[in-house]
Amino acid sequence: MDHGAESELQRRLSSRHVTMIALGSSIGMGLWLGSGTSLRDGGPAALLIGYALSATMVWSVSQSIGEMAIMYPLPSAYVQWTNKFVDPAVGFALGWCYWFSWWIIIANELAGLVTVLGFWDGTSAIPTGGWIAIFLAVLVLVNICAVNYFAETEVVFAAIKFGWIFVIIITMIVISAGGAPKGDAIGFKYWNSTHGFTNGFKGFIDIMPTCIFAMSGSEACGLVAAETENPRKSVPKAINSIWIRLGLFYLVGSLMITITVDPYNANLFGGSGTNASPFVIAYKEAGLEPLAHIMNFIIFISVLSTGSISGYSGARTLVGLSEIGMAPKQMKRADSMGRPWWALVPTLVIGGGLAFLNVDQTGVTVFTWFSNLTSLVTLFGWAMICFSHIRMRHAWKVQGRSVEELPWKTWTFPVAAWWGLTWCVILVIAEFYLSVWPFDEASSAKNFFANFVSIVAGVVIWLCARLYYYLTERSGWWVDSRSIDLDEGRRFYSPEQVEDVENTVVLILADRPGCYSNGQYTVPYLWIGSDGSTGLD
Repeated sequence: MDHGAESELQRRLSSRHVTMIALGSSIGMGLWLGSGTSLRDGGPAALLIGYALSATMVWSVSQSIGEMAIMYPLPSAYVQWTNKFVDPAVGFALGWCYWFSWWIIIANELAGLVTVLGFWDGTSAIPTGGWIAIFLAVLVLVNICAVNYFAETEVVFAAIKFGWIFVIIITMIVISAGGAPKGDAIGFKYWNSTHGFTNGFKGFIDIMPTCIFAMSGSEACGLVAAETENPRKSVPKAINSIWIRLGLFYLVGSLMITITVDPYNANLFGGSGTNASPFVIAYKEAGLEPLAHIMNFIIFISVLSTGSISGYSGARTLVGLSEIGMAPKQMKRADSMGRPWWALVPTLVIGGGLAFLNVDQTGVTVFTWFSNLTSLVTLFGWAMICFSHIRMRHAWKVQGRSVEELPWKTWTFPVAAWWGLTWCVILVIAEFYLSVWPFDEASSAKNFFANFVSIVAGVVIWLCARLYYYLTERSGWWVDSRSIDLDEGRRFYSPEQVEDVENTVVLILADRPGCYSNGQYTVPYLWIGSDGSTGLD
């Protein structure tokens, strides 16, 4: 079976593009707005623990992505890895469910843009449908640019997000300490008044879909590897930067709002106000109106950026499906500038069309629907990335190949892969429990399917595909590790590309340490000693 070795997509992206897309790909509506819903429903401790658990999963998944994306940089990445190492039927179900999730995210981010605008007076003069149409046009324009121009746009967005998080940390510590124009010292008052949880353990489980949704898209660095000049150089840099996003944005960022915002504030997104981010509320109630407006603008461009990346990712998922015969062959075509029109147009049209659901519903209602659906598909995807990594290593072993042959290997295997896979399974079971016995309403078939339909649909698609492959190829439940062609779809690196990695110069801000290793190579380094001496070794 063809696993998609070649593509009409072009390798226009550099290490800088991949690293910045990895940093900013999942910083959007889930963090800036969804954290308000989670703070209200779960409480300060639940929010922080939820992000911490999700962060360990993302970090584990990223390690699996790094090892596979360097050796098999394919357009739909994890879909084609699942198809190759696990089972074509599972790959088929994952691919179409993931495409479904990408246009769900597009719709959610477009709805989020309208919600963010509601903070400013006068924006209601244009109806919700009008704003959605305007923002959809912007997403289309960004995505129809050449791939490198799209990447440059995302680099700018990511840089703005990354720079602003330091402003958030400093100013919110000042607010919590009582140094703002309005309000007394807060400290951990809201932790003490709620004992960390507003609705106990069930409330904590209830906010996990929002935490997962906030981090969905983190796997985008696996998709862009197919359009990267040298994945062996760029992907490890992107993977190694994951901890910055997880630590600064999610863990420190969520801690900042727990020490500045009351979980029972009526203006929180998800409360009676339904239009305010907890970050904006913190500034506004502290008497820092200018910072509140700047914060809202940062949220606006963050949500726009995430929507743009979702259009990119959805189109590349279709390209990958087409390459392995699981979607119409026209969808793998790209023009001379690397734009896959046949895959891009349906992704943006369907995702944009769904956004208009926000016209007749409140933003928080649409957000809850879409985040629950997306988080379950995300868990499915993360689980298959980890499982594909486990199966790839197994195939590598049973076929007598040495791990040293891998162009890049993670030191975390197999612990990280099994950790990510296990928690994905546990959280899917937890979401099934909440779909049957909801957090704040009676059990009903309507509620079950509204929250769990993506898994139901995935299972149905998988069973139908499994039956097809059994009847046509007499294949078993998964592929035989001994029969996997480990060289099909593999990127082989030229001596120049290897040298490009090995000759990386590293800055060591310390006395001469003797040698430096980046985990794969011993590389030259520029050292600066405590006595002011310098040198290049």
